[in-house]
Amino acid sequence: MDVDREWFDKDYYAILGVPKDVSAKDLTSAYRKLARELHPDANPGDAAAEERFKEVSAAYEVIGDPDKRKRYDEVRAMGPMSGGFGGFGPGGPGRGGPPPGAGGFQGADLGDLIGNLFSRGRSSAQTAGPQRGTDLEASLTMSFEAAIQGATTTVQLTSDVRCPDCSGSGAAPGTAPRACGVCEGRGAVDEDQGFFSFSRPCPSCGGRGTVVEHPCPTCSGRGAVHRQREIKVRIPMGVRDGQRIRVKGRGGAGVNGGPDGDLFVRVHVQHHPTFGRKGDHLTVTVPITMAEAALGADISVPTLDGEHVTIRVPAGTRSGKTLRVRGRGVTTSKSTGDLLVTVELDVPTELSDQQRAALEALAAATPSPRAAAEPAG
Repeated sequence: MDVDREWFDKDYYAILGVPKDVSAKDLTSAYRKLARELHPDANPGDAAAEERFKEVSAAYEVIGDPDKRKRYDEVRAMGPMSGGFGGFGPGGPGRGGPPPGAGGFQGADLGDLIGNLFSRGRSSAQTAGPQRGTDLEASLTMSFEAAIQGATTTVQLTSDVRCPDCSGSGAAPGTAPRACGVCEGRGAVDEDQGFFSFSRPCPSCGGRGTVVEHPCPTCSGRGAVHRQREIKVRIPMGVRDGQRIRVKGRGGAGVNGGPDGDLFVRVHVQHHPTFGRKGDHLTVTVPITMAEAALGADISVPTLDGEHVTIRVPAGTRSGKTLRVRGRGVTTSKSTGDLLVTVELDVPTELSDQQRAALEALAAATPSPRAAAEPAG
């Protein structure tokens, strides 16, 4: 890993608005919040927001990676901005104790640390090279039935896409970019700074490694155009509310010939007036009469596909009991759930004369279930 000169000049923690001892989880949360607020799709035409978005992304690319973050912290602690190279004693580096300003590195093998950074800095220069496009996210609301059965639909979004006229090269049709003569196509140049050799983007080609002499008139040499597009998405059977579906290669356009990012579609499932869902099981509540609960009965139960199935309610069933109809739940790529039928006692609020007489006769013939708990007279 190379040591980037910007590491000495920029405080990536401050850019992301987090303390230096922030946890990896909180760091990621802070980055995602800023990325959503500053994303070009949320701020069309706002150049300042776009520049800030790039700055935040560059900061997270370094301190969001555990290895890079460790090296960045070491460089910041030792670099000119922190006084780490404020000068060495008369004996030179490695003699007479740690250099002035070494701070937290006292007692550590500073020579080895410098050697590690030095060897990395002398490695092949970091180039811009092909870069993968950004991942995009869209939302899709669908009915309960469509989520269970699966569907193919479309989502609309506005984003950068590969220019259709130059295929992303940035060069006008009939021409092609040429290799940059300054960096010889690497996209970066080296700069020696004492113990370190830094890589920085080539000032001639802006880090691309190529120069476009005749820019494409459609994209003005960017290689991408910002436009609205409609993307077909296949939603699998049994998708859950809040689940994200990945559509490979349909995100933001790649840079310098890099692959396009992915599109993630977050699904929101509408509620159903009759059915619910519990994992891969469908749930439904069915009313039964007091006679059906006491004597037992065969009752008809609805299913999501519009059919009805007959189930047996055992005699003496209590209100709230759940019965199972196997194989009539949610089908996914891995399994098929069941239909869970909860029976609920329907107590009439208005009685006919015949119903009242029948219930009064039943009451007279039925001992009170509370009799055992009542005190003796």
